[in-house]
Amino acid sequence: MKVKVISIKGKATANEVSLSKNIFSVEPNDHAIYLDVKQHLANRRQGTHKTKERAEINGSTKKIRKQKGTGSARVGSIKSGTRVGGGRIFGPRPRNYQFKLNLKLKRLARKSAFSYKASSKDIMVIKDFNFDKIKTKDFETLLFDLGIQNEKVLMILGDKNDNIYLSSRNLKRVKVVTADTVNTFDLLNATKVVMLESSVKIIENILN
Repeated sequence: MKVKVISIKGKATANEVSLSKNIFSVEPNDHAIYLDVKQHLANRRQGTHKTKERAEINGSTKKIRKQKGTGSARVGSIKSGTRVGGGRIFGPRPRNYQFKLNLKLKRLARKSAFSYKASSKDIMVIKDFNFDKIKTKDFETLLFDLGIQNEKVLMILGDKNDNIYLSSRNLKRVKVVTADTVNTFDLLNATKVVMLESSVKIIENILN
């Protein structure tokens, strides 16, 4: 699968990049995508939720009224979960939501996500570049020149580049990642995937 390399001015260059069929043209596996995204969102949860249960409520232990002869149900404590101000019955406790997935399944999920983006022509390969300084305006100009200023953009770098990353950090619709950290959720969450030329080979080495 051949793709034209685009300059940062939005013009097609003479260079072409060959995208591997084993990554960008596989039969997508929706269940693998579902499991990988589910794991990603679960791992992001803090799990610090907590409510007080009956034993943790401060209050009198005196029996509210006598056991029999009142005509009403028996009541033993003001800390009961059935009373206002009482403890929460079976309330949430701190827990870890993380779970494991096989490496092969996670790779299949990313391949499926890349294939979906490639089939819908939402992948763009641009020539490697760098900014002289950290400036959000320069990144906005880049998006405008590429014609994706109104899109939700995921940019994949070959290596870590602080100037590019920090220039994009204030833009809500843009996320910049390196080729070795891209995940299925970010791929599907973006409407346009912009790959630097150097990132293509790294992704192919990782997923193959």
